[in-house]
Amino acid sequence: MAFSGRFGNLSDTMFRLKPPVDIMVPHAGDGATLKRTLSIWQLAAIGVACTVGTGIFVTFSQVVPAAGPGVLISFVIAGVTAGLTALCYAEVSSKIPSAGSSYSYTYASLGEIAAYLVGWCLLLEYSVSTAAVASGWSGYLNDLLANVVHIDIPDWAAFATHAVYRTVGEGENAQQVYDHIAYGVNFPAVLLVFLCALLLIKGTSESARTNAIMTTIKLAVLAFFAFVAFFGFRASNLHPFAPHGVSGIGTAAGLVFFSYIGMDAVSTAAEEVENPRKALPKALLLALVIVTGIYLLVALAAVGARPSGAFTKNETAPLAAILREVTGWTWTSSLLSAAAVISIFSVTLVTLYGQTRVLHSMSSDGLVPKVFSRVSPRTRTPIGGTVVVALFVAVLTGLVPLDILADFVSLGTLVAFAVVSATVVILRRRGQGEPDSFQVPFYPVLPFASIGACLYLMYTLADSPHGWLTYSMFGVWMTIAVVVYFAYARHHAVLAEQESASAT
Repeated sequence: MAFSGRFGNLSDTMFRLKPPVDIMVPHAGDGATLKRTLSIWQLAAIGVACTVGTGIFVTFSQVVPAAGPGVLISFVIAGVTAGLTALCYAEVSSKIPSAGSSYSYTYASLGEIAAYLVGWCLLLEYSVSTAAVASGWSGYLNDLLANVVHIDIPDWAAFATHAVYRTVGEGENAQQVYDHIAYGVNFPAVLLVFLCALLLIKGTSESARTNAIMTTIKLAVLAFFAFVAFFGFRASNLHPFAPHGVSGIGTAAGLVFFSYIGMDAVSTAAEEVENPRKALPKALLLALVIVTGIYLLVALAAVGARPSGAFTKNETAPLAAILREVTGWTWTSSLLSAAAVISIFSVTLVTLYGQTRVLHSMSSDGLVPKVFSRVSPRTRTPIGGTVVVALFVAVLTGLVPLDILADFVSLGTLVAFAVVSATVVILRRRGQGEPDSFQVPFYPVLPFASIGACLYLMYTLADSPHGWLTYSMFGVWMTIAVVVYFAYARHHAVLAEQESASAT
């Protein structure tokens, strides 16, 4: 039953839509606007840098024990899901090129409260993703310092509190079993978050150039890894291919999916790219093609060079360890660790960037405090919002272990991706958007296939070791979002102020 409130009927305020033409207007904040400096290749580099990161450098130690060599299929499933969603993103982003990504798309299609909840999913997705990739960066930094300068950071200062596992059995019968809890704070990862925040405060174009350089280095070293690892390739390492069956492959697909947040990060840069209507679809598809090829190449090299039972959940730098095992030389693993330190830095930079831009859009709409949309006239960046985000992420980074963080990111990403796919259908049925915008092929089959794939991976996450915790905490997070919406956002929304002014 609807009732009257400050801005009229409750249902009207919850489901009010923001017209796409308004969403595409640059947000002014306090007078300064975001600067359009990014090209298609820089935008694609953002997607590649954000996607090819912790997922390929770190999560083998989490996903191979779950799926065995069948993790190759897991990467294919995650990649197909991301590909379907990328096509949906390409259409919606060409119709509504805004820095808010799926939050802004939802505001134009499903209404304010749905957009607000998607925004909170994105905040969870980006903040936890940043924490996860920073945590993975710390592991490779420790490996590099230990091999090159023989400095070992104490475990209590290098890792967040986490469960320690031990291997029982050998070969095909090897299993990971719980041993004890190790307490600590991941200080190197916290340092990384603040370094990235400082670079973002300096300016977007500087960050983009740094990211492009780091991405090039990353791709070169991953190619080097695959080349060397294939010398240790043994067909016997691929048997049994799926020791834990289809369910293990599905669970691993859900776990690795968090790295595909790069597809959303591309769209968050809409207000800082030249000609976004044409650039966004091209950059999304270009990034996806590059990423899919890299993931499959490196995954095949990794599981072919090492028995699946040798991957342990405690391992923090699995690719570096594989190179040591194949070559017997420490310099190869040191080179890869150095590249990981550089490249994961770029992933942290991009995910932190994406979160500040989503908050910038939500703040400009009045749904979160104005501190997140105030742009510095000198640097043309949201300094206050970047600082607040960095402090929040630093706490997560230092205290929460990587495996739990990865589950959270996957769930938040899948929810946002499913909503974007639904938005394609809604915008088409309403005839919204420019007629010359990018069109999803095989409509409406492809958008519905994307939604189904996302729902399947969300289901597989329930079978992960932290499935119950992931869904419970996600429920708590969304409950908080609903409370904050009714207590603050609904009354401070720009659309509400516009309705109030027109009523008087």
